[in-house]
Amino acid sequence: MNKKITIAIDGFSSTGKSTLAKQLAKALGYVYVDTGAMYRAITLYAMEHGFIVDEHIDTEGLIKRLPEISLQFLFNPTLGYAEIYLNEHNVEHKIRSIEVSNQVSRIAEISQVRAMLVNQQQHMGENKGVVMDGRDIGTVVFPNAELKLFMTASPETRAERRFKELQEKGHKATYDEVLKNVQERDYIDTHRKDSPLKKADDAVEIDNSGLTIGEQYQKVLDMARAALQL
Repeated sequence: MNKKITIAIDGFSSTGKSTLAKQLAKALGYVYVDTGAMYRAITLYAMEHGFIVDEHIDTEGLIKRLPEISLQFLFNPTLGYAEIYLNEHNVEHKIRSIEVSNQVSRIAEISQVRAMLVNQQQHMGENKGVVMDGRDIGTVVFPNAELKLFMTASPETRAERRFKELQEKGHKATYDEVLKNVQERDYIDTHRKDSPLKKADDAVEIDNSGLTIGEQYQKVLDMARAALQL
C-alpha cells in the first residue's frame, strides 16, 4: 500500500491556499478540504437566518442552531473539485461574496463554531491522504501533519488577487473595499483568543508575492514528494 500523508496549508486570506491545495490534491490523488468554505457556509447561514444584523452577531442564537447545520463536500466532475453544500443546497458561489467575507472572521472567532468544525475536519482527515487549507490546520486540526505550509503575501498583492477573482465571478466590490476587508480579516484572524492564525513551528513559510501559480505549485509538489519518501 502506498504511503499517504497529511498536508496542512495555513496562511492569510487570499494567498492562494485553495488553488494550491486543489492542485496538490489532484496531483497526488488526495481528498481536498476547504475549511474556509465551512466557516463561510456557517456565516452565510447566520446572515440568512437573521443572526447577523449590521455589526451585531446574535452569538447565543447561532450556537443554539448549530446542530441544525449540515455541511457536505460533493465532488463536481466538471470542475474537478468538491463544492460545499449547506443543508443540501449548493452554496459555493454565495459564500464567495464580499458580504460573507466581511463577516466570516467574526463568526470564526466563536469557540463553539470552531469546536464543531475542527471535529468534522479531523474526522475527514483521519485516514490521511488529505490536503486541507485554513487558518489553524497545522497548529490545531492536524498538529502532526507530515507537511505543513504557511502562506503569506503583502496585503496589497492579496487584495488585487481577490478583487480580480470577485470581478471574474460577477461579485460587485471595489479594490478599496477588498483591501480593507483583507486588512481587517488579518487583524481578527491573528488576534482572536481561540486558535489564532500563526505559523506552526515546523511549517515552511512561503511568501508568494513574487511567485507565479505554476512556480509555487512545482515548489510545493517537490516538498510533498520528498515528504512521501521519508
